[in-house]
Amino acid sequence: MVREKTKVIKVGDILVGGDNPVSVQSMLTTKTEDVAATLAQIEMLKEAGCDIVRLAVPNEAAARALPEIRKNCRVPLVADIHFDYKLALAAVEAGFDKIRINPGNIGSAEKVKLVADACKANGVPIRVGVNSGSLEKDLLKKYGRTPRALCESALRHVRMLEDQNFGDICISIKSSDVSDTVAAYRLISEKTDYPLHLGVTESGTPYMGIIKSAAGIGALLLEGIGSTIRVSLTADPLEEVKAALAILKAVGLRKDGVNIISCPTCGRTNIDLIGTANRVEELLKDIKKPLTVAVMGCVVNGPGEALEADYGLAGGEGEGVLFKKGEIVRKVPENALAEALFELIMQEEKGV
Repeated sequence: MVREKTKVIKVGDILVGGDNPVSVQSMLTTKTEDVAATLAQIEMLKEAGCDIVRLAVPNEAAARALPEIRKNCRVPLVADIHFDYKLALAAVEAGFDKIRINPGNIGSAEKVKLVADACKANGVPIRVGVNSGSLEKDLLKKYGRTPRALCESALRHVRMLEDQNFGDICISIKSSDVSDTVAAYRLISEKTDYPLHLGVTESGTPYMGIIKSAAGIGALLLEGIGSTIRVSLTADPLEEVKAALAILKAVGLRKDGVNIISCPTCGRTNIDLIGTANRVEELLKDIKKPLTVAVMGCVVNGPGEALEADYGLAGGEGEGVLFKKGEIVRKVPENALAEALFELIMQEEKGV
């Protein structure tokens, strides 16, 4: 996969853009002024694999909590700001690592300059975030709610920062429509070399939301577009992180952890393949070492079909076989297959 070449921005200790790994983001659901709850959720997201955490700063109460949050947090933090430039200045002063604003909705050019100057002085990048639901009236009249309108809106906001001699920028242009999102990102990737934050906004509850996000984000990543991602779900933020990591693994941009390949059920299957596959996934979920593990339903074809797997199992009549690199290791009763595979992996892979 050839990735689009972009500028690089620094968000805390995370480099975004260029040849750096695609980073995973999520957004807190806590009230920012509830410092204890906010810090607890940040820590849970970090442990789940989230690289960058965004939180809402809608008012002065939230802004007052920012220094305490920053002081007690090890994760790069992004302040989400709308309308009030003073909140952006407060986030910069508190030591936040990135600001998310639309320069056009925080007021005059003078206010934009104050924010840009503060960010520049403190090495804080700005994400220009445009959604299809917040497009300017003149662009809606000219283009309708289209990818072209999203792209023009984002570039308009970017120019406001560039006019203030500020170029430490990341861009997102999200729609709840997958095809519009993909088209908009393709368009803007041709017009700028700023790093792009990918996502399908308001994608929905976990089932459809993950499908929409995988389709949109995955398509763009496979084309080399995108430097950082968020899977936006109506769900616990932990579900967003798990989905984002899974998407990155599916397109080959993350190698850590276990990649499980399992065949669909068919008439040849004589074990509880669904239950076995789910149990294997649960047993191996905490392994960090890159491993490919196959769960196959058929003894005849299983080892051959999963020849590239590091380890695997294949079912038979009330029993199955374990294999390593395509070679059968031993037979195991059906009710012990998942646990026996787990034990084999732990014995062979010390320190996984």
